[in-house]
Amino acid sequence: MAEKRYTEEQKEEFFRVLDRGGTVRAAARAVRVDEDAGYNWLRKTGLTMQRATPRVYSPELKEEFLRLVRERQIISTVARELGIHRPTAYAWARKVGISTSEARRVNPRREEFLRLRAAGLTRAEARARVGADARSAADWDKGIRIIKRGRVYPDGRVVRYPEQNNGSVPERRSRAIGGSVDLNIVEKVIDSRYVSLLEREQLQDLHRAGLSIRQIAAEMGRSPSTISRELRRNTVSTRGYMPHTAHRLSVKRRARPRQPKILAHEPLQSYVQAKLKMKWSPQQISHRLIKDFPAAPEMRVSTETIYQAIYVHARGELKRSLGQQLRRGRVARKPHRQADARRPRFVDPMNAISNRPSVADSRDVPGHWEGDLIIGALGGSAMATLVERSTRFVMLGHLGRDRTAEAVRDSLIATVQELPSSLRGSLTWDQGAEMAEHWAFSTATNFDVYFADAGSPWQRGSNENTNGLLRQYFPKGTDLAMHSADDLLAVAQELNGRPRKSLDWDTPDERMAALLKVS
Repeated sequence: MAEKRYTEEQKEEFFRVLDRGGTVRAAARAVRVDEDAGYNWLRKTGLTMQRATPRVYSPELKEEFLRLVRERQIISTVARELGIHRPTAYAWARKVGISTSEARRVNPRREEFLRLRAAGLTRAEARARVGADARSAADWDKGIRIIKRGRVYPDGRVVRYPEQNNGSVPERRSRAIGGSVDLNIVEKVIDSRYVSLLEREQLQDLHRAGLSIRQIAAEMGRSPSTISRELRRNTVSTRGYMPHTAHRLSVKRRARPRQPKILAHEPLQSYVQAKLKMKWSPQQISHRLIKDFPAAPEMRVSTETIYQAIYVHARGELKRSLGQQLRRGRVARKPHRQADARRPRFVDPMNAISNRPSVADSRDVPGHWEGDLIIGALGGSAMATLVERSTRFVMLGHLGRDRTAEAVRDSLIATVQELPSSLRGSLTWDQGAEMAEHWAFSTATNFDVYFADAGSPWQRGSNENTNGLLRQYFPKGTDLAMHSADDLLAVAQELNGRPRKSLDWDTPDERMAALLKVS
């Protein structure tokens, strides 16, 4: 294994921490280098330090530690920065009366949340202000405190979380297997050519019945050599062939771990990391390697291998730094789902866009609308947007902090109530849960509601374009609840007063006025 390389700055910082007192291990941890590297540096400089040397800290270092702890209230971080052994650091804090457990319980967001609740804000409003998730806000409201592996209720009751189950199968014969085996690996079916657990149970029954190897093979539809090899390799107990033990032993033997290609080849790793920092995609890197190194087969790596190096093999800071260079900045993969495999969104059946009248597609006949929601900061506020397809006329519905299906229904009904019947043809929406009350909206307004296909925003192109224009007035991260219904009306009027190229430089207001005059 190649020795890790450290910079001169890390080496100098290591000796500075070591000079303040403490052990090589503590100094190495403080500057994030291997302990062995620290001892090597000591030997090269002619200094020696026994690994069991007692830790001796100066009074000045102790005073500095206590000062920083009083400021930050985080003992472990300060101890690591100063190279102080953690048990020693906690002992010093306890002696001077610093309550370490109380310091760890202080949560500024929780305190601010409770202050806002006392001031009269709803849970949703206070949660949005402090940026907390719904579960934490509910716990704070109920006076529940989170402790290590458990929760403390206001009445003093402590509920402990169960010990984490890592899915391994412990058993008395694990010594023969070489340790426990993960259940997910044991139960995974790879290929029919491998003997399955059910077949091994059948093999045990036939073997105990006294059948010969050839008879067992004929009964199971396997070759005699497979049966013979299975019995010879996987019988490890004095009680004879045990199917579950044999299966776990086989799975354990099947694994052939090796170092990932990118991590094993330093030039390839350096090239990939450099290009990722240049914002190249894994696909661009994979194909460019062929052009840059045509005569070096070791400098070949697939797109998927690069993604695996980031999502699976990278750890800690490396994982975060590499993941941030990707287009979406993710450090974990987002699972994919097929659009047609999704569960029905609503209780009332949806009317698909494929059933929408053909006259709505041409934009020649007015009265056909597209709609959507614009979401505010932290999902805590929203507004409804409606766009008429032929005139591009915009209407905005005020929602504030309530974007439930009932609130969206009522807002849309109030927004379209002044429209004449000739302009109430259809409304096309995406499959968002906020339109769960689409049947009630249709009944109240005589609108026919149609839903675009999943993942197909282009089927509501006018609305998507309008939402982009509205972001000039309401940038992402804006708290939309701060804007009143009158504010939204003023913005809609300004948009409707703009001349549009698609309308031969007429304004949506002029086109809508002409329609209202005719109707």
